[in-house]
Amino acid sequence: MAPETHFTWLDLIVLIVYFAGTMGIGAYFYLTGKSRDTEGYTAAGRSLGGIVVGLSIMATYLSSISFLALPGAAYIRNWNQFVFSLALPFAALIAVKYFVPYYRSRKEVSAYHHIETRFGPWARLYMDACYLLMQIGRMGSVMFLMALPLHALLGWPVPLIVVVTGISVIVYSLFGGIIAVIWADAIQSVVLMAGALLCVVLMLFHMPEGAGQIFEIAREHGKFSLGSFNPLEFTAATFWVVFVYGIFINLNNFGIDQNYVQRYAAAKSVREAAKSLWLGALLYVPVSAVFFFIGTSLFAYYTAHPEALAPEIVERIEVQGTGDYVFPFYIVTQLPTGVTGLLIAAIFAAAMSTVSTSLNSSATILLTDVYKRYWRRDATERESMVFLYGSTLVCGILGTLVGVAMMRAEGVLDTWWAIQGVFAGGMLGLFLLGMVSRRAQNPGAIAGVVAGVLIIAWLSLPSLLGEAVPEAIRNPLHGNLTIVIGTATILVVGLLVTSLSGPRRDNGNPPDEDRT
Repeated sequence: MAPETHFTWLDLIVLIVYFAGTMGIGAYFYLTGKSRDTEGYTAAGRSLGGIVVGLSIMATYLSSISFLALPGAAYIRNWNQFVFSLALPFAALIAVKYFVPYYRSRKEVSAYHHIETRFGPWARLYMDACYLLMQIGRMGSVMFLMALPLHALLGWPVPLIVVVTGISVIVYSLFGGIIAVIWADAIQSVVLMAGALLCVVLMLFHMPEGAGQIFEIAREHGKFSLGSFNPLEFTAATFWVVFVYGIFINLNNFGIDQNYVQRYAAAKSVREAAKSLWLGALLYVPVSAVFFFIGTSLFAYYTAHPEALAPEIVERIEVQGTGDYVFPFYIVTQLPTGVTGLLIAAIFAAAMSTVSTSLNSSATILLTDVYKRYWRRDATERESMVFLYGSTLVCGILGTLVGVAMMRAEGVLDTWWAIQGVFAGGMLGLFLLGMVSRRAQNPGAIAGVVAGVLIIAWLSLPSLLGEAVPEAIRNPLHGNLTIVIGTATILVVGLLVTSLSGPRRDNGNPPDEDRT
């Protein structure tokens, strides 16, 4: 049963206006003709400035999971996960120097076109399959996890929340294409930041002994800790384990994630693309710090006002070990009328930004890597647009159905994330192998991917099978190191097999620049 809230008709109006405005963005770009051809639909006519694209990149990072999970993590534990954000600028430095020029020089919208030129069709299909499966699961999990706290706090049915979100995203993504997605993301990022900053200001005034009480309580309970700095400890989420994990995950995002590569293509120049990446990466650091501070402030607030936290929320914290419900509970019970609607809209904005990005990128990959590659190489502009519309609709429906289905099987979510890690690690390793070695070809690539995926699968066994994994073969390392070890395995094995296979034999594909 939902707790007593301050969610009123005014808040509902704010929410409806937000949804209508978001869908209006898609209608605007469709009516103005900017999304009616494949170049506009998939690459925004390569005409956007670095600021709007950078805000879109930042919004892509700040999904509804982050909107709820970052304050929740700070509430339950400390600022250890903030180290992930600190790794972002270092990954951005590598991406701006190598990845952005690499993709822009090839003028391809698909992130996986170059993989085929290096290793053949199998590699591109492998990357495509992994990516599409991850995006369908990602859309469903983001909408599902966004719906859970809203259901618990407002009493709205989970399927209704998921379906309404799914329909709204499908509408503006379907008609507006990537240009609508990027502009909507940029606007949603402003809503997110404004809502978060407003929350911080209000919290500072809610403490009975003033804002300083937040820091006193947080310091007493070690809430600002970034974790152990022991560089030789690999079984816990130390500062260095989370930092290295952040480097690899963000290299994965910037290097092989179609969501980001498509944004490089949408920028009007290499300079603007690089600016967008720097803006998105550097802006996320203070924004994520705001959300961690919200979690710390919530801990201080409910420590000072223990009676204000509903028993059902306390029970969820004790049983599930998560603080994800605390921030939404504060929003719907403590914030003024109208502000509650704005913050609820911000939660929806975070989910819609992530889902719309996945929708457009999935449709683009299906067009460039599947439809035009294997079925209709000479497809007309009209045929291509019909296919883009259809694949956007189908992917949106599948993602929404996955989100609804998850309410019957909450336990599969962690398993899905573990499987997703297997896919992502294999993709990053193959991409880097092609980037760093001109000599690497099929034997090394295949051997590296097989070895890497097997290693990642073994390291992920505790997450996949739980207590069913015998202690003797259980991975002793922290789970954050899985993608690090898996990626390194693919590189080492791939380079080793390449060195043993003798001189490079030309397979007819144009070679990439040697970076070894």
